[in-house]
Amino acid sequence: MRIDHIALWTTDLERCKRFYVDYFGATAGAGYVNPAKGFASCFLSLGDGARIEAMTTSTLSPVPAEAGAQRMGWTHLAISVGSDAAVDELTQRLKADGYPLLDGPRRTGDGYYESVVLDPDGNRIEITA
Repeated sequence: MRIDHIALWTTDLERCKRFYVDYFGATAGAGYVNPAKGFASCFLSLGDGARIEAMTTSTLSPVPAEAGAQRMGWTHLAISVGSDAAVDELTQRLKADGYPLLDGPRRTGDGYYESVVLDPDGNRIEITA
């Protein structure tokens, strides 16, 4: 078994898609729209086969969370970029482009080299080596 994809609600599908394509090299799928349900989504494929389904809705009211909130349930997405140097480089690029840096880069007690940033919707993203 493996995790096929994770899904996230976004207020701006194109902005969300650009973030993961530009910073994490995701490949964006064609997208899907269901006007009857007020739903649109796009699968963003990462290099190893994992996917993120970015979704918008005009008929539901997803409960907003404070940006970077540590909440019950899923709390972050960790994306490995392959090396300490790549973590440093991407972290600095995101910071320079105005994305909030919450932590790091640093070596954690369990051995990860990581930083924590927020995506455009305030989701916590761990960038790991």
